[in-house]
Amino acid sequence: MHRIHSNIPEGPLTEKWSSYKSNQNLVNPANKRKLDIIVVGTGLAGGAAAASLAEMGFKVKSFCYQDSPRRAHSIAAQGGINAAKNYQNDGDSIFRLFFDTVKGGDYRSREGNVYRLAEVSNQIIDQCVAQGVPFAREYGGTLDNRSFGGALVSRTFYARGQTGQQLLLGAYQSLSRQIKQGNVEMYPRMEMQNLVMVDGKARGIICRDVITGKLERFSAHAVVLATGGYGNVFFLSTMAMGANASAIWQCHKKGALFGNPCYVQIHPTCIPVHGEYQSKLTLMSESLRNDGRIWVPKNKEDAEKLQKGEISGSEIPEENRDYYLERRYPAFGNLVPRDVASRAAKERCDAGYGVNSTGLAVFLDFKDSIARLGKDVIEAKYGNLFQMYEKITDDNPYEMPMMIYPAIHYSMGGIWVDYELQTTVPGLFATGESNFSDHGANRLGASALMQGLADGYFVLPYTIQNYLAHEINTPRFPTDLKEFEQAESEVRKRLEDLMAVKGSQTVDTIHKRLGKIMWDYVGMARNKDGLELAIEEIQNLKEDFWNNLKIPGEMDDLNPELQKATRLADFLELGELMAMDAMHREESCGGHFREEFQTGEGEALRNDKDFAYVAAWEYKGEGKEPELHKEALKFENVELKQRNYK
Repeated sequence: MHRIHSNIPEGPLTEKWSSYKSNQNLVNPANKRKLDIIVVGTGLAGGAAAASLAEMGFKVKSFCYQDSPRRAHSIAAQGGINAAKNYQNDGDSIFRLFFDTVKGGDYRSREGNVYRLAEVSNQIIDQCVAQGVPFAREYGGTLDNRSFGGALVSRTFYARGQTGQQLLLGAYQSLSRQIKQGNVEMYPRMEMQNLVMVDGKARGIICRDVITGKLERFSAHAVVLATGGYGNVFFLSTMAMGANASAIWQCHKKGALFGNPCYVQIHPTCIPVHGEYQSKLTLMSESLRNDGRIWVPKNKEDAEKLQKGEISGSEIPEENRDYYLERRYPAFGNLVPRDVASRAAKERCDAGYGVNSTGLAVFLDFKDSIARLGKDVIEAKYGNLFQMYEKITDDNPYEMPMMIYPAIHYSMGGIWVDYELQTTVPGLFATGESNFSDHGANRLGASALMQGLADGYFVLPYTIQNYLAHEINTPRFPTDLKEFEQAESEVRKRLEDLMAVKGSQTVDTIHKRLGKIMWDYVGMARNKDGLELAIEEIQNLKEDFWNNLKIPGEMDDLNPELQKATRLADFLELGELMAMDAMHREESCGGHFREEFQTGEGEALRNDKDFAYVAAWEYKGEGKEPELHKEALKFENVELKQRNYK
C-alpha cells in the first residue's frame, strides 16, 4: 500500500521554494564526482537536466532513441514560452502567471508547484538569452512578447514559429559542452526498456540498441525520466511518430504511481485529418490566434456548399460569418484556453457548420489582420507557419482562410511525482511532460517549454541533491548483479514473445484501431457508456495484438517494427488505464469532458467536493485491477470557482 505525500514545504506560498532551498541537503563538489545519474531523454527537460547536473559536477549518462539529442520532440514546439517579466508593463506578475496557470488547469494542480514554476520562469528567459537563443525583439532591442490563450497579458517570449527548436539548440549546446568535457556520456540510438531496482531503489536501466538489437545494462545512483508525453496512444496526434510512453510505463509497472492518466490536451489549432492513410497530424501554433479570427458560416446552407466544394470561405460575406469564440467569450475572444476553444469547434462542427469536405474543420482567418497590419508584418511574425501550412494543404493562407480542427497534443497526466520531482520509487525522478506536471487538467499554451526548462535547469538540480546527499557512501554499481540480470531477462522474454506471435496484422493496423477507440470514446467528449465500451474493446484488441501481430525481421537486428510493437504493447495497457481514470472521475474539468457533467451553456462542470484530488494509480500485476490513491489538493491562495472567460 503506497502512502503518497506531496512534500510541499510549509509556510507562505511565496516563500516555499526559497525555504526549501535554504534547508535542503547538498552534495559537496568532491562527492558529486562519485555519483552517477542516468537521464533518459534529451528534450528540453532532459537536455537541460543533463547539462545542469554535469555542470555541477555529477557524472551523467544521457540516453535518447534518436540518432542525435537534437531530434527530441521539443524541437517541434512553435509558439513560445511564458515568463512573468512584465516587459509590456500590462500588469503581469509572478502571482498572475501562477493564477492563470491554476485557473487554466481548472483548479486541478498543486498551488506550491505552480507558484514555483511561475517564480523560476523569469530565470529561464535570462538563461536562454545568455545561451544566445534568438528571441524576437522590439525595435529598441528589448525582448518582444505576444499573448496566448487563457491570459489577458502579453507574457509569451518567442522566436518566430520556431521557439522549441531554438530553445532546444540552447540546451543542446550546453549538453554538448559537458559531453566534450567528459562529464556526460551520450548514448544515442538507445531505447530504455526496463528499470533496474536494487534494494527498493532505482539503480539503473536496461536499453536496446536500436541499430544492433543488443540489450545493454547501465547503472547509476539515480534515474531521471524526461521522455515526454503519451499522445500517440491515439495514433493520430501532433507528436513525433517515435514519441512513446514505454519508459514511464515500464517504471509504472515497477512501482511508480501514474497520475491523472485521463488528462490529455486537445489542441484547437491543427491541420484537419485529410485521409485514411495519414500517420500523424500537424500543429499550427496557438500564436496564430493572436491575429487570426476563428469562424464558421452563420447559415448551414453556406456550410453545406463549403463541404461540397461549391464555394470557398473567402466568398462568404462578413455579415454571414459567425466568429463564435468572440461571440461566446467576449473578454478573451479567440484567446480562450485550448480546451475551451477545442470544445467550441467540436460543437459547431457537430451542429453541421464545419467547413471542409469532412465537416470537421473551422476557419482561422487573417484577412482583417493583413488589412490592419500589412502582409509584411504578418509574414515577419508567422511566415514559416504559413509556408508550412501551404506546403501541406496547397492553399495560400494569405489569400484563403486556414482550415483547422482540434487534435491530440499534450499529456497533462504522467508519472506521479512529489514537490522534489521524485516518484514513488526512491531514486527515480520524472521531469517535464513525463510527469503528471503542474498544469492540472489543461495546459495553457506556452507553458510546456516553461515547465520542461524549469524542471531541467532550476528545480531538479536542487531537489535531486536532497536524495543524493544520502548516497555519497554508496559505491558505483556493477551491472552483473542479479537485479540487472533479472531486468534484462524480463526484456528479452518480452521481445521473444512479440517475435513469436507470427500473425497477419501489422503494428500500424492494430495501432490505428486503438487510436479510433481512444478518439471516439476517450477523446474530446466522454461518457460512462462509451468508456465502458472502450475498456472492453481495448481488452479485446490487446488479445488480438498478442495473437495476430506480425513482426518481420529479426530480434537482434535493426527492426523498426519490433520497436513499434513494444511501444504499442504499452499503449494498449495505458489506454485501458486512461479509460478507467476517465470513468472514475465523474466530473468535467479542463481537457476531461464528461458529457453527463456540464453546465447549461455546455461548459465543464467540476465537482470540487468529491474530486479535488490527484488520481494516482498503482499497478497491481497483469490482469489485476489497478489501485487508486488520492492526493488531496489544497487551495489556500485562489478561490475555487467555475472558470469564466466571458
